[in-house]
Amino acid sequence: MVQLSAQDTAFQTYYEKSQYLGTPRYAETIEFCKKIDKASPKLKYTTFGKSPQGRDLPLLIADKNGNFTPDAVRKSGNAVLLIEACIHAGESDGKDAGLLLLRDIAVYKKNMPLLDHVTILFIPILNTDGHERFGPYNRINQNGPEEMGWRTTAQNLNLNRDFLKADAPEMQAWLRLYNAWLPEFFVDCHVTDGADFQYTMTYALETKGNMEKNLSAWTADVCEPYLVSEMKKSGYPVFPYVQFRNWHDPRSGLTIGVAPPMLSQGYTAVQNRPGLLIETHMLKPYKARVTSTYNMLEHTLELLNKEFTTLQTLILKADEYSSGEVFRKEPFPVNFAELNTDSTKVEFLGFEYTIDTSDLTGGLWFKYNNRKPTVWQLTMFPNCIADKFVSLPEAYLIPPQCSSIIDGLRFHGVKMTKLNHEVTCTVKSSRFTNIHWQQRPYEGHHKLTYELIDTIEKQTFPAGTMIVDMNQRTARVIAHLLEPASPDSYAAWGFFDSYMEQKEYSESYVMETMAREMIQKNPALKTEFDQKKASDKAFASDPDAMLNWFYSKSAYWDNQLNLYPVGRIVKRSEVEKIKL
Repeated sequence: MVQLSAQDTAFQTYYEKSQYLGTPRYAETIEFCKKIDKASPKLKYTTFGKSPQGRDLPLLIADKNGNFTPDAVRKSGNAVLLIEACIHAGESDGKDAGLLLLRDIAVYKKNMPLLDHVTILFIPILNTDGHERFGPYNRINQNGPEEMGWRTTAQNLNLNRDFLKADAPEMQAWLRLYNAWLPEFFVDCHVTDGADFQYTMTYALETKGNMEKNLSAWTADVCEPYLVSEMKKSGYPVFPYVQFRNWHDPRSGLTIGVAPPMLSQGYTAVQNRPGLLIETHMLKPYKARVTSTYNMLEHTLELLNKEFTTLQTLILKADEYSSGEVFRKEPFPVNFAELNTDSTKVEFLGFEYTIDTSDLTGGLWFKYNNRKPTVWQLTMFPNCIADKFVSLPEAYLIPPQCSSIIDGLRFHGVKMTKLNHEVTCTVKSSRFTNIHWQQRPYEGHHKLTYELIDTIEKQTFPAGTMIVDMNQRTARVIAHLLEPASPDSYAAWGFFDSYMEQKEYSESYVMETMAREMIQKNPALKTEFDQKKASDKAFASDPDAMLNWFYSKSAYWDNQLNLYPVGRIVKRSEVEKIKL
């Protein structure tokens, strides 16, 4: 980081002027971005959308040759690095580190080779509305800055749960930006909660199976060792971002998971592009956290300048593979779980602590009384296993009434073709059964679980239906969105809840008579009914439920209830025939 003389204050950041204790408000951040834009032809300030409260979403582009459009950068051969800060606006370390880094490179011309083969996109504040919910009490577990923004948006949405469902206008704008540029590498800057330990920073890279295997290998074998080694040389040893098997208790054992695609680096993984999650430690001084973030960004740029052609080639091949027939023939994992049988011993730099029982709450009370450094030999479970798979189709058919789903796919860069005629074809269809909604809302939804009954049948889709061919690089994204077995699918988030609502009901005076007629015609129905009553006490004590059961066995029953409206075409020949 450049050290300024007493006279050289023209381009000092708010953070520096505050003696490394403060972070700028939105207006001050934008003012500084515009100031360094004017000072250097290698920087351009622009915006890429608006927040619900009408604030511009800011973007700084850094390019050695003044190329500031996706086409111009692609023609130059540069790789693109997208750095994102303040997705959780109270976690401002990345904003201040990024402003310092771009100022040092482009204005003070320090370490200019970092722009030799890399173009930087820097979002200093993604959650602009949450950022301006500014105050000293927004992060109870965090040691500085003096004041900071709020975790969620003005709509009270956590943007780092929104990468797939894309409810928030900010996320929709981010997705348009991402798909316009398709950055080769992504960094998301956060501050972590959890236990106390010595590391100023932990990190996460996706290497456990949710990304194309050759990209995963590069991330594990090239990227991770380089960043870990260089951060140690910089005086900031890092450790993988882990969960503790018992919350707050590192000695209970460590686990490393796979990020689902609703999270930032999990999303870029299914876009065939590696992502790095930075998690500075909330209890460390703000200056140390910002400095460590600066160093990690700097080392990431060093790596990308060395590896840009290799990474570009790997991404190109991953995109080709994801759009190919071989990819679709293999079972596709949509969920991962910790592998409990596979552990190793690791050194972990912690602080001594005790665990007492609280005389106030009766819960466990973790005490770091002397914060004495210690090195633990801990059990870590570093591996995951895919525990849910789907068979991918050749294409999906989305009827026109599912307009919100169609719009959502466009945000993700998914290519679709509108059918101008009605089509009847054989599809794999699914019906939801054993449906349960969670009681409390989560990110504006009541997520649900269900089982699926799959059948192959003929269905008719009206004119205006979108056909989504899986012969495209976004196939992994499409699968997570449209396969209802995926925990992050539109179905799991509740976008198809109305299809699970019974809309027609029978009157008891009609159904009492009809039920008896049905039993007379089909005596086996009575046996089934009696078995249902014997196995389900709630059903046996509910006359309305029993009559509705008979209704469900009649010809009057809604045969579209619980039917997933998206069809899946399993044969390539059927896709080509429909497209004609």
